[in-house]
Amino acid sequence: MNTTGYGGRKLKKSARVQTNDLQNQYLSLIIEGEIEKFATINPRYLRLYGEVGKQVSGKVSIVPSEKYPFNIVEVKAINGNHISTKVEKLEEQKGQGYILLVENTLKESGHYNDTIQLRTDNNIRPFLYVKVYGNIFERPRK
Repeated sequence: MNTTGYGGRKLKKSARVQTNDLQNQYLSLIIEGEIEKFATINPRYLRLYGEVGKQVSGKVSIVPSEKYPFNIVEVKAINGNHISTKVEKLEEQKGQGYILLVENTLKESGHYNDTIQLRTDNNIRPFLYVKVYGNIFERPRK
């Protein structure tokens, strides 16, 4: 069962299982439990919407939970064609965490999507992902 995106919530899944037991040909299995949050990522995805030639960028806050501390050791865009990325560590007085800065690099109008992969130094969750959707448009001529 993939619990990605369910951190901090209760999850319940069921499955119907067929057996070769003539008395119990079908069984229902139920799995439920609280999913612990590894990190708070806000927003979960980033929309870069803006005009050609203008700076179009966004920020994502990444804060580790106290139970699962980590450092971000590498950041890369999976496609990397239309965005640039940078990670900054928050200052101590602002708490532990990171700010992911994402900037559009597309020079003409168009749409794109990409996924940013953040490698952590925690073996429980070695990678975190942030989706990016871009919509860059030409300003209508008067």
